[in-house]
Order: sequence, then structure tokens, then C-alpha cells
Amino acid sequence: MKHVRDMTQAELGAYVQSHLGAKGIDVVLSGGAVVAIYTSGKYVSPDLDLVNRYSAKRSVIKSAMEELGFQEAGRHFEHPDSEFFVEFPPGPLSLGEENIIRIVELEMETGILRIISPTDCVKDRLAWYYHDGDRQCLSQAILVSNEHQIDIGEIRKWSEG
Repeated sequence: MKHVRDMTQAELGAYVQSHLGAKGIDVVLSGGAVVAIYTSGKYVSPDLDLVNRYSAKRSVIKSAMEELGFQEAGRHFEHPDSEFFVEFPPGPLSLGEENIIRIVELEMETGILRIISPTDCVKDRLAWYYHDGDRQCLSQAILVSNEHQIDIGEIRKWSEG
């Protein structure tokens, strides 16, 4: 097994997810780390947003993360050997009013990474743009769209809603 200091962002996500999954904690990667992964690092994110799908108790998550060498630091967890930090936004896993999100599984050396699909990643970034005017998120949506095939019809229908 790779040491944490040698793990890519995706490998760290798979490592943490695998450990949490073994403890019955269901999380899915969302947010900027997904953009970083889908754009092969053209966008850089310092964190991993692992959405806590079924409201596992924070104390249970904290205990599991400590087993991996992470320490709680405010709202997130840090590992002394990693540049990335991990946050656990509460579920449900949704994009605006839409709860139907496709989860992609990517096999890593450190486990299986469960991540939102490229189309859902674009919708996630557009939601921030539509609601907060975040132009950086619009740029991220374009980056992912340029790197992966997305369902533009689905994006259009979702955007109209």
C-alpha cells in the first residue's frame, strides 16, 4: 500500500472512502476535487469533499479518520503527510432540487473511488455559477466539458429548472 504522502488526490480519496465504507459510512466525492480529477490536474483543488450521504455521525467519521492518521481541524480533517484536506458536507447528494446523481467508480491502487459523473460535475459547478455568480466555477464546468463527453441535453434541461 502506498504511503499517504505518495498518494494523488484521487488515490487519497479512494483510500479514505474504502476505510469509511468498511465502517458502514457511505461517502461520494464531489466539488473541486472532481474537477481536478476529470481535468487531469488542469484545475487544482486543495480538498476532497466527501458527501456524507446517509448522515453518519460526525463522531463516527472522526474516529475512522483518526484511524488513518487524520486529525480534525475545524470543519475538515488534515493528515501530516498530505497536502490535501478532507471535508464531509452533509447529504443528500444533490444538485439543486435534483437528487438523481450518477456515481462513477474509478479503480485506484488504494481502493475504489466513488465520484460524481462528468455531467453531474458540470451541473455542480454551474449551480455555483447560477446561484452565486462564481465565474471560476463556470470556467471549471467548461474545463470538464472539454475533457469529457457530457450530456448537454441533460445539462440544458437541468439548467432550465
